[in-house]
Amino acid sequence: MASTADIRNGLCIDHDGQPFQIIEFLHVKPGKGAAFVRTKMRNLNNGRVLEHTFPSGAKLTEIRVETRDYQYLYKDGEGYHFMNNDDFNQVVLPEAVINAPQFLKEGMNCMVVFHADEERPLSCDLPTTVTLEITYTEPGLKGNTATNASKPATVETGAEIRVPLFIEQGERIVINTLDGSYRERAK
Repeated sequence: MASTADIRNGLCIDHDGQPFQIIEFLHVKPGKGAAFVRTKMRNLNNGRVLEHTFPSGAKLTEIRVETRDYQYLYKDGEGYHFMNNDDFNQVVLPEAVINAPQFLKEGMNCMVVFHADEERPLSCDLPTTVTLEITYTEPGLKGNTATNASKPATVETGAEIRVPLFIEQGERIVINTLDGSYRERAK
């Protein structure tokens, strides 16, 4: 059993019979009244985000989880297929439990979170940055780089992101998977 003092980002708890992972939390001590903890949690079964407030000192049921290295293989009608790099077992995950499915590229290594007691996959986290090639973007205008302007670009996975005007088609760029933003040119 854990309490609200043990809440941290990434903590997995059982709330109303469902597995949840804490995304954000804030300890609040108002001038009048009892302290409480405001949280934002992601349901690990369907990917929905829920905001919930726990009174200070409330007991939480912590879930034991394990993270394992898996390689993304392909997507079909069933979902996204991943293979364990150690024993070559495969799992199929729905799109809702993957943190940035639009940036998944075949052969990419990801971390899959498993419920340790039930041996059931709960979520999949991509690396914080991925390097992808730009398949289409409009050409930038010469002399129009003084401002912090951006233009749309499509990467090899089909996702569309905003990039600076000097980026051209065929270049490889680094993308932040947490917010889907352009980070830099790949070296």
